[in-house]
Amino acid sequence: MLKPDSFSSFFIPPFRGEIAVEYDRPEIRGLLAGLDDRLGGPDAAVLHKGRNTVTALRLAALDGGEFEIAVKEFRVRGLTRLKTLLSASKARRAWNGARALLQAGLLTAAPVAYGEVRRRGLVVQAVFLAERLMEGTEIRELFRDCPADTLRPLLAGLARAVRLGHDRGVVHRDLSDGNVLIAGGAGEKGGGEFRFYFLDTNRVRRKRRVGRFARAKNLIRLGVPQGLRHDFLKSYAGEAGLRPSFFFYYSLSKAFFEGWLRFKKKTRLRRWARRLKIQ
Repeated sequence: MLKPDSFSSFFIPPFRGEIAVEYDRPEIRGLLAGLDDRLGGPDAAVLHKGRNTVTALRLAALDGGEFEIAVKEFRVRGLTRLKTLLSASKARRAWNGARALLQAGLLTAAPVAYGEVRRRGLVVQAVFLAERLMEGTEIRELFRDCPADTLRPLLAGLARAVRLGHDRGVVHRDLSDGNVLIAGGAGEKGGGEFRFYFLDTNRVRRKRRVGRFARAKNLIRLGVPQGLRHDFLKSYAGEAGLRPSFFFYYSLSKAFFEGWLRFKKKTRLRRWARRLKIQ
């Protein structure tokens, strides 16, 4: 099992960063040394291209096997670049967030390394490497396609996983349907338990304590069908239960959030932010 505290610093031009001890091998160091060429090579498979780009690369291991690495390139420009003068890059935050999830007992793609290139104190290139997940379905697909009876046990498992993270001081600040993969379930051999993988770990934060209202607000990005929201919150509460104020605050925050999404879509705020290089 990957040990999230076992890592070391490296300088492999042009990158400085950290690498997990389990992945500190010649094939990974060689990948970092020639990363730009590999990302533009014929064996690179682009998995996602948007604000950031995710590319899969297949590596030959020294023992004769093969494995795949997902490389996330964070776009660093505008205010994002300026902020790196005083704060960590998104790549480093993704690295720290993945380790925080693992330390809390939650699942994510195994973090391999992160690297930064700085000029005059500003990050101009930032990459995060993780072992590619070969299982899992975006939970949004199940929210859209599955009947309520199928969703209830899934939502109960998801609620318990998120509650575990909150209890251990871990908050995913972009806990949306596209950032949760689900695998397992009743149709799988070996117990049939659901496994939830949390992605986009640059938005994960550690906190000393996650308060009641912060917990409620953290759940609103999940697109739980309206008729199942109360069941989801009850599963989150568990045997201890939650105060009525928690349910009220969740409902109020959810209503504001859905209104904000409609407003952003109508005014195309994200598109303008990208044109102005704010994002």
